[in-house]
Amino acid sequence: MEISEHIDALRRDGALLADAAAVTDLDAPVPTCPDWRLADLLRHTGRVHRWATAYVADGHRVPLDDAGQQRAWGPDPDDAGLVEWFRSGHFGLVAALEKAPADLDCWSFLPAPSPLAFWARRQAHETAVHRVDAEFAAGQEPSATGPAFAEDGIAELLTRFLVRPKTPLRSERPRTLLVRTTDRPASWLVTVSQEPVVTQELPDGAPAADCVVSGRAHELYLLLWNRLPLERVTAEGDRSLFELWRGSARIRWS
Repeated sequence: MEISEHIDALRRDGALLADAAAVTDLDAPVPTCPDWRLADLLRHTGRVHRWATAYVADGHRVPLDDAGQQRAWGPDPDDAGLVEWFRSGHFGLVAALEKAPADLDCWSFLPAPSPLAFWARRQAHETAVHRVDAEFAAGQEPSATGPAFAEDGIAELLTRFLVRPKTPLRSERPRTLLVRTTDRPASWLVTVSQEPVVTQELPDGAPAADCVVSGRAHELYLLLWNRLPLERVTAEGDRSLFELWRGSARIRWS
């Protein structure tokens, strides 16, 4: 996807997140993040937006320390001002990405064609997943995610995040998970062992695997981000591999 497409997705999903929060009690639980209420979700995502904006707008070349993060976040709002605080931070991030030069030089933490491409993609998917959280908290069925964007989000998760050495997803014996979209020409073979996860993109083939999950890209996107139950897609083979996934495929900012 192009940088402009990621920015457009970020703009859309941030607005939908804020709209869902604006009509929902901020004490509402977030079913997909059991330890959070809706106010916690807004504060988290609003802080992430401001944190990302600091890199894009100010060109920091090293990770911000705790004091730098606090400066980026700014004063913590009370619940009464939380939705507008979120909207303001979201607007600032979109504006910073749109104004940033193509040769932006700043810190990033996943492989990407450029720092600007990294931040646009990462914040688009960060916001999309938390938009779904907000809609669940509001008692809504999540708004549809376009197949191309959902495929891109699956690829980011499987080929960028999960293959990092720090990811705790491990298995005593090698096991394979095949992820196959039914509305996009894309599939991935994920090998889980005692070593870091290995992911192969398989646009032209679908080999045998211990567990195969298939479905629309939107559903697989949310499944793999632990936002939908396995029953929402077609699953064949060793379903216990997905129980391991649920407990270990956890993502951190960096």
